[in-house]
Amino acid sequence: MDAEVVRRLRASGSVFAEREAELLLAADGDVETLVARRVAGERLEDVLGWAAFGGRRWAVAPGVFVPRHRSAALVDAAAAHARPGDTVLDLGCGTGALVGTLADRVPGLVVHATDLLPAAISCARQNLPGAHVHTGDLFDAVPHGLRFDVVLANVPYVPSAEIAHLPAEMREHEDRRTLDGGLDGLDVLRRVLAAAADRLTTRGRLFTELDEEQTGPAAAWARDHGLVAEVLPVASSDDDDLDDDGDGSRVVSVRVGTSQVAMSTNRE
Repeated sequence: MDAEVVRRLRASGSVFAEREAELLLAADGDVETLVARRVAGERLEDVLGWAAFGGRRWAVAPGVFVPRHRSAALVDAAAAHARPGDTVLDLGCGTGALVGTLADRVPGLVVHATDLLPAAISCARQNLPGAHVHTGDLFDAVPHGLRFDVVLANVPYVPSAEIAHLPAEMREHEDRRTLDGGLDGLDVLRRVLAAAADRLTTRGRLFTELDEEQTGPAAAWARDHGLVAEVLPVASSDDDDLDDDGDGSRVVSVRVGTSQVAMSTNRE
């Protein structure tokens, strides 16, 4: 390994300088150019052209949300519920890595994914061959009346005031819409939960990721919209990721309440 590359990366603030140096030295392209881009603050994933998650590499592009280590728990929870043949949806899919990893683990899923950002849609179509990738806002992007057995809703949940405290590479190189959840971080999730009852099958589950202090308000909002929310224990790891920002995050499972299921059944 090139000790000078490690030194430069460490001096620029890299926590994983040795591992990053190994990846950059093995990448296609001029090493000096790649290292200079990383030292200048570009995301490692943008420099490499891929993000690691779930044991695979996923194409990524500037501005597209990079899957985080902590979201392995979200996929674990969804995989425990999903069955072969289920119709699944990834809301705000970014690269598509989460639902792609789920599909790797549970065969025969019918995969849908949505995102607002053209760059994310391009990545998802590359990463999810055969999936239905829709451009648009959350549930509005998928055909009306289509219901899902599994919904992954890893939507933005960083409170607006906290954006300024995120690492520079996130603030400067990820589209703010992929991070900003409004005043308390729950603005986007509220819109998701308000529409979820009409989008889940009778055995459907929606899985989302939140900071621990957000789970109570989110569960209350879910209850007000005919849903039942359960905070799940987190005991997962994804050794391929290089981030270490998973502390305090929780996975919440949401299902339609019994009375709402009865109403839905009577309408069908």
